[in-house]
Amino acid sequence: MQQEYKMYINGEWMNSSSGRKIETLNPENNEVWATVPEANDADVDLAVQSAQKAFDSSWSKLFPQERAKYLRLIANELRNNAEYLGKIETIDTGKLFRETKTQANYIAEYYDYFAGLADKVEGTVLPIDKEDMQVTTTRVPIGVVVAIIPWNSQMLLTAVKLAPALAMGNTVVIKASELAPVTLLEFAKLIEKTGIPKGVVNIITGLGDTCGKALTQHKLVERIAFTGGPETARHIVKNSSHNLSQVSLELGGKSPVAVFDDADQENALNGITAGIFGASGQSCIAGSRLYIQSNIYDEFLNKLIDKAKNIKLGSPMSVETQMGPLNSLKQLELIEKNINETELQGGKIRCGGKRSNVSNKGYYFPATIIECKNHNLPTAENELFGPVLSVMKFEKEEELINLMNDNKYGLSSGVYTKDLGRGMRVSKAIRAGIVFVNTYRLISPMAPFGGMKDSGYGKEAGQESIKEYTRVKTTWFNTSQKPMSDPFTMG
Repeated sequence: MQQEYKMYINGEWMNSSSGRKIETLNPENNEVWATVPEANDADVDLAVQSAQKAFDSSWSKLFPQERAKYLRLIANELRNNAEYLGKIETIDTGKLFRETKTQANYIAEYYDYFAGLADKVEGTVLPIDKEDMQVTTTRVPIGVVVAIIPWNSQMLLTAVKLAPALAMGNTVVIKASELAPVTLLEFAKLIEKTGIPKGVVNIITGLGDTCGKALTQHKLVERIAFTGGPETARHIVKNSSHNLSQVSLELGGKSPVAVFDDADQENALNGITAGIFGASGQSCIAGSRLYIQSNIYDEFLNKLIDKAKNIKLGSPMSVETQMGPLNSLKQLELIEKNINETELQGGKIRCGGKRSNVSNKGYYFPATIIECKNHNLPTAENELFGPVLSVMKFEKEEELINLMNDNKYGLSSGVYTKDLGRGMRVSKAIRAGIVFVNTYRLISPMAPFGGMKDSGYGKEAGQESIKEYTRVKTTWFNTSQKPMSDPFTMG
């Protein structure tokens, strides 16, 4: 039976003003399982206006400790409802249930973390070079924040935007992905249960070229936090010129991973498997380019192939499943196109490479490893968002660094070696926002997340991220009892 959902605007549940709806598919069987409203310009305006009203009337005026109480309530709701929320996310996205329920529970830590930071942001007293002047700086909330969330890690990518925004006194309008919007609407029910003031958090659903455009151009929006693809990001940056809003972008990557000949091979095999085959490779930090030192190349690659061939595909709800379906036909077709082009250019498929027959309905694709003569072949150069690993060999450390940096993306990377000095040298030289040494695919509310180059700019999580949701105000106090000397000079 299909589920019908409404948007959450100004503390109320409502359909779109046009009455139009979006169907969302279950990737496991490619069947419609829910409908959500298709928001238009009027709905967007209502959500933003509601957020602005809440900002002006209540939320920004609360003491930080009071805002922190609501963040902790959200955290508790996530813990209490992690299993249910995980189930919904699995149905809507195809991600493994054992991962979604665990992640929903862990994401609660982000709200607790930023609750703890809410009253830790301090101003300064400047050692000003002017007589009888006391000059202070304070950090003040920005206003209405728009958060645009992709389908693949909804709870995490919402938390790293929503939690610091609320902690610093901003109000938020969240746009859920049209590919898998239901999880965030279920999350809205949990937010409602906390009793948070109306309009502080609004969650809407709609298409990118209408709803997304209206959101990012709205005159009351002060900040846009976006996670998604580079092409959409360019449109967002262009749209933001209408309101001169502050923008942060997390845009994915083509993350390189290196295995040196002294690496603990079992650890490296597990880390690489997690990095590219975890979540069926549908992760922005997926380690999709692998460089193996030449003198262990054949040995290590054969071990990795054996491991990949034994990965179990199946229903994402099953505890035995290790890889579920891809989220959409579009992804599947993009992967197939790049694999075919890579083969034509000399790439060699060592395992996988063809649609799986585990289901004749879902978008299943097996763990795939392709040997590439160089890293400029399509599967080694393009972000695929799927379980496809391009493998190449290298000889020396200096060569490796050049190879790892020779890509337009710069989000994540990995290095496996027992040599601490080498690990530090290579990690320092890699042009990426995140480097994993002898591990991979880890997150924490304390660890900043974000990339370089075409992987975007701005940081999410960690103490520094709260500054992204404030602006500095400078206040001058004249402590002298004498009038200003010369009103026609400055300085």
